[in-house]
Amino acid sequence: MVSLFTRRAAGSIAIAGAIAFCIDAPAPAQAQSSVKIGYAVSRTGPNAGGAAVTTIPNYELWVKEVNAAGGLKLGDKRVPIEVVQYDDRSSAEEAARALERLINQDKVDFILPPWGTGLNLAVGPILHRAGYPHIAGTAVTDRAPELAKRWPNSFWLLGTSAGAAESLVELLVKLRGEGKIGDSVAMTSIADGFGIDLSSAARPALTKAKFKLVYDKSYPIGTQDLAPIINEIKGLNPDVYISFSYPPDTLAITEQSRIAGFNPKIFYTGVGTAFPLYKQRFGANAEGVMGIGGWDGDSPAIKTYLAKHKEANGGKEPDRWASAVTYAGLQMLQQAIERVGKIDRAAVIKELQSGSFDTVIGPVKLVNNLPTQYWWVGQWQNGEFYGIGPASNHGAKAAVVPKPAWKAQ
Repeated sequence: MVSLFTRRAAGSIAIAGAIAFCIDAPAPAQAQSSVKIGYAVSRTGPNAGGAAVTTIPNYELWVKEVNAAGGLKLGDKRVPIEVVQYDDRSSAEEAARALERLINQDKVDFILPPWGTGLNLAVGPILHRAGYPHIAGTAVTDRAPELAKRWPNSFWLLGTSAGAAESLVELLVKLRGEGKIGDSVAMTSIADGFGIDLSSAARPALTKAKFKLVYDKSYPIGTQDLAPIINEIKGLNPDVYISFSYPPDTLAITEQSRIAGFNPKIFYTGVGTAFPLYKQRFGANAEGVMGIGGWDGDSPAIKTYLAKHKEANGGKEPDRWASAVTYAGLQMLQQAIERVGKIDRAAVIKELQSGSFDTVIGPVKLVNNLPTQYWWVGQWQNGEFYGIGPASNHGAKAAVVPKPAWKAQ
């Protein structure tokens, strides 16, 4: 599975690199009547669900807020944001072509990143070659430290797969020591950058902690029927089920587990567990489900952000993980631009590398282009998806184990 990820990531980066080779970064505008910000994001294709919850609403909220305040402050004046956007169709090739248009034809001042690990890896070489800051708020990869060195314009706000795996396993070890779970773990993963990277990190972490991995298989992106996998795992009766999944399969896995009566003590699914749709879809059955991400739901800043997001998006809520991180990344970009006071991308990158920022997720100061604190494990408790791991994070809740039994719907 590692080799599959390597081939896919290398292919995406090669495509992006080939296009990036032809890009000449435009000279900064001398008289700014607007700040032109572009992005290509998945409005269609397999990534559309994630982008529609985590990325697009935050981009639109931020632009609306900035323009309502008069625009970005450049020197002694405020300049409104002008947006240029494209649909990358959940395709690395289309994302690369869209960025080429944004840079060479539209001549945008700044570019916001796409949704997902794979597409952020794909556009990385383009943004580096053209000298644009790349604030990746929806990418989890063990290559983040290496990429931050190779592309010093890139900032990886969700951290590494190893960090996610180690935090999850740390929680499992604690719960096992308390006698709340046993040793048996079943794991599934989507055969895409995110799933392959996370499972590759979790596998050795689980083995080192002396858990028994009784099931370990991946499934292709776009798989609709996961019932055969769930039924096979149910027969093994593991204490822990881990799925490094994307939103459509996160929902399918949960529904098919409920139907099959597969109810392990810990039920952990991937991207989408923290989405408001998850709570809406499963109601009381969301209670006790764990997943990647989380936030400090009692934080005044988070509560304010939640209210603003709902007001701007017709009552729709953000997800409880990368939404807030994405918005924090936009706040960091704004603060860096305004401190520089002009459209100077190199200076903005330097400010992002070295500055301290006040954000919705708290103070952020990057070290080697990565944050120093993350939420890796969350759990639905009393209608909110609270961060529970790492337990040392401010606002972390205690895990509720075992997960309550599924209720009939």
